[in-house]
Amino acid sequence: MELAEVLRARGLRLTAQRQLVLRAVHELGHATPEQVHTAVREVAAGVNITTIYRTLELLERLGLVTHTHLSHGSPTYHAAGADQHVHLVCRDCGAVDEIDPELLRPLADRLAAERGFQVDIGHVALFGVCGKCERCGDQT
Repeated sequence: MELAEVLRARGLRLTAQRQLVLRAVHELGHATPEQVHTAVREVAAGVNITTIYRTLELLERLGLVTHTHLSHGSPTYHAAGADQHVHLVCRDCGAVDEIDPELLRPLADRLAAERGFQVDIGHVALFGVCGKCERCGDQT
């Protein structure tokens, strides 16, 4: 369903800012609110960071974007959809990679069976050192 349809179904207006924020999230892939703000300001200089945060929260409530925490800072947003993934975050260079969530399925199933805990795989981030940094010996 498109943004306009989702908003109309909830009795909300389609605004240029909402369109720009959603487009920026799609184009950037994984982006903090600050990165979305920078991208949106290239097109609409008057949009402030508060509008970005509020719009991202609304888009998440509408199921159009989702967030995860890839560092100690701001959450990182990406488009919601069937392409759930686990994030691999390099502590050295900050690179973010994605893996198929099915790799964690045995762990998620075990946690559900033994603890009754349902893992939200779309919010999982694993931290470590990427192969490039490991080969360069840049580990701390």
